[in-house]
Amino acid sequence: MRPISLITGGNRGLGRNTALSIARAGGDVVLTYRSGAEHARAAVADIQALGGKAVALQLDTGEVSGFPAFAASLHATLRETWQRETFDHLINNAGHGDYALLGQTTQAQFDGLVNVHFKGVYFLTQTLLPLLADGGRIVNISSGLTRVSFPGYGVYAAVKSAVETLTLYMARELGSRGITVNTVAPGAIETDFGGGAVRDNPEVNQVFANMTALGRAGVPDDIGPMIASLLSPANRWVNAQRIEVSGGQGI
Repeated sequence: MRPISLITGGNRGLGRNTALSIARAGGDVVLTYRSGAEHARAAVADIQALGGKAVALQLDTGEVSGFPAFAASLHATLRETWQRETFDHLINNAGHGDYALLGQTTQAQFDGLVNVHFKGVYFLTQTLLPLLADGGRIVNISSGLTRVSFPGYGVYAAVKSAVETLTLYMARELGSRGITVNTVAPGAIETDFGGGAVRDNPEVNQVFANMTALGRAGVPDDIGPMIASLLSPANRWVNAQRIEVSGGQGI
């Protein structure tokens, strides 16, 4: 039986790359998207082309009030598509970057980052626990910016730090069900995160390349396969860890 992974924000960037990496490793995928349904449909088609099953469901991870309805939709999808009551892996990936220096950050920016990157992760996981199989996996996506600072990302890094601490408590509380919980912290990656700054701005790209031992910024293919490998049975004893995947950024 192929494992089923739920990836929030799986229609683009790191989420999409992770979804494809899971499919290549023999897993099926439920991916969520807030907007950009066309990207979600394309990701589903690519997973199906690899021989896997995939479904895309709409979800705004910053709106906790919508989580019960999403859980009901997910439950129905699991029954209809896989004839199952549960899924195996939850990857809390959905997010956004909002650049603002401390003296310029608005309450709307602050609340948006907290709601998506921390409150949403907490309550979506809580809501989906009845559907997550015993012996399953949770992976929370953090950032290399919790260890290495870069001006303008203070709030973003702070809420990611909160998720890293939350991961430890999730691992402790869910251990009795055999569920492992880890954090993966990517370094600077060439995606559309933060308006595509690392990917599209050569000066920003070079700044991070100069900070990295391997001499370049990361690309999605540096991250997705690693997350997929963390879900494999070979890594069943990895638990409550912060795993940075940054090419040696800021060492």
